[in-house]
Amino acid sequence: MTQQTNSMTFEEAVLPHLDAAYNLARWLTRNKQDAEDVVQEAYLRAFRFFGGFHGGNSRTWLLTIVRNTCYTWLHQNRAGQPAAFDEQVHTDTAQSQSPETLLLRKADGQLLNHALEELPAAFREVLVLLELEGLSYKEIAEILGIPIGTVMSRLARARHRLRELLSGHFSSAEALESKSENRPDRRDLQPGEEPVHAGEALSETEFTDRNSESSDSISKR
Repeated sequence: MTQQTNSMTFEEAVLPHLDAAYNLARWLTRNKQDAEDVVQEAYLRAFRFFGGFHGGNSRTWLLTIVRNTCYTWLHQNRAGQPAAFDEQVHTDTAQSQSPETLLLRKADGQLLNHALEELPAAFREVLVLLELEGLSYKEIAEILGIPIGTVMSRLARARHRLRELLSGHFSSAEALESKSENRPDRRDLQPGEEPVHAGEALSETEFTDRNSESSDSISKR
C-alpha cells in the first residue's frame, strides 16, 4: 500500500526530485554507478521514514536523506577519503570574494566539471545545491544542518577555490599554447639549416649568408 502523508503520496512527494537526488549523489561520489546505488538506497530510506514527513518542502527533505546516505556510503566504501569538513582548515582565504562569473563563462563544460570534482566534498555540495539545483541559502542550511551564515562563508571559499583551479588550468593551457607557437617549423628550413628560436638574433654575416642562399635557391628553380 502506498504511504500517504497530508494527502500527499510518496510518489508525489519525492519522485519529481529524482534528477536532483542523482545530481547531488553524482557530485559527492564522483561516480555514476555509485551515485545510482546511493540514490536507490536513499529512496528506500525515504520510503521507510515517509510517515515522519509532515508536509513542507519535500525536495529539501529528500536531499537531506540523499546527502546523509552519500556520506554513510563514502565512510563505508572510501574510508581513506575525508568526509567531515573542518571550518578552520578551509579558512585561509578571504571570506568575501568577487564573483567568478567571467571565469566560469570562459571555462568549457568539461574543464568546469573537472575542476568541480577536484574540490572537497563540502565545497562541491554547496555549489551543486546552489548553482545547479537552484536552492536557497535557507534550504541548503537545512539540508547541511548548518547556519545560513556558514553556508554563505563556505560558498565564498568554494567559489574562490574553484577560481584557483580554473585559473591553474588556463595558465597551463596558455603555457602549452605559447610553447607551441614559439617552436620553429622545420618544414620551412633548407637542408642542413638549423632553426632560429624566438629571441635568438642572427649576426650580420649569418643574415647575409642566409639571404644569399635563399636567392640562389630561387634562381635555380
